[in-house]
Amino acid sequence: MTHGLDIIFEDDNLLVLNKLPGLVCHPTKSGEMSSLVGRVRLYLGKNGHLVNRLDRETSGVTIVAKNPATAGALGKLWESRSVEKIYLAIVHGIIERDSGTIDLPLGKDEKSEIAIKDCVRTDGAAAQTEYQVEKIIRREGRDFSVVRVTPRTGRKHQIRIHLAAVGHPVVGDKLYGGNEDHYLALVQDRLTEEDWRQLLMRNQALHALSVRFAWQEVVREFTAAPSEEFRRWLGEMPK
Repeated sequence: MTHGLDIIFEDDNLLVLNKLPGLVCHPTKSGEMSSLVGRVRLYLGKNGHLVNRLDRETSGVTIVAKNPATAGALGKLWESRSVEKIYLAIVHGIIERDSGTIDLPLGKDEKSEIAIKDCVRTDGAAAQTEYQVEKIIRREGRDFSVVRVTPRTGRKHQIRIHLAAVGHPVVGDKLYGGNEDHYLALVQDRLTEEDWRQLLMRNQALHALSVRFAWQEVVREFTAAPSEEFRRWLGEMPK
């Protein structure tokens, strides 16, 4: 790992990273190592252009354009919805249908005091999320589903809101997990041991597994391994 970056691929135009969970994308006042953009700047010796962005607690494939021309070309691809993005999530409970599409419009949650929170609302923007259940995990007497998710639209917090809306919130989700005070407590640095016990994971169990798109007459596909904590839940590493 160089400058705190897990590099998947690099050439003259692209830098593809496996973003660590808990790392913000945008610059902060806490120094360059405190954000993905800051670490990229240290590594490249110049600014990079984030083509896609992930929430602080979401890990996985993040693409950086090394120059404005590449950033513009890939930005158009993302806007055209011609990019296939696959996520892996661990959610509470057993999802009855092995696969399906969640088609629920999203918009601002006006009932919440948290400005960034959205919700399902009839007058919201159209949003579709496809899912497929990979396996069921039983842990400490409780059931969880491992789900492969493909968002067909790119709304803010779409996957997390959709999964919570059908009764299966992402494990560790502090905003949409059923108790938004967990999010406020995180921001205010007052999460208790009991809060962590309820959340089960340090960061929400959502991982950007792969990104696939055609560019410069070549189909590019990049895949990133989940974090150790995530893989322990999947049973791929010792506890």
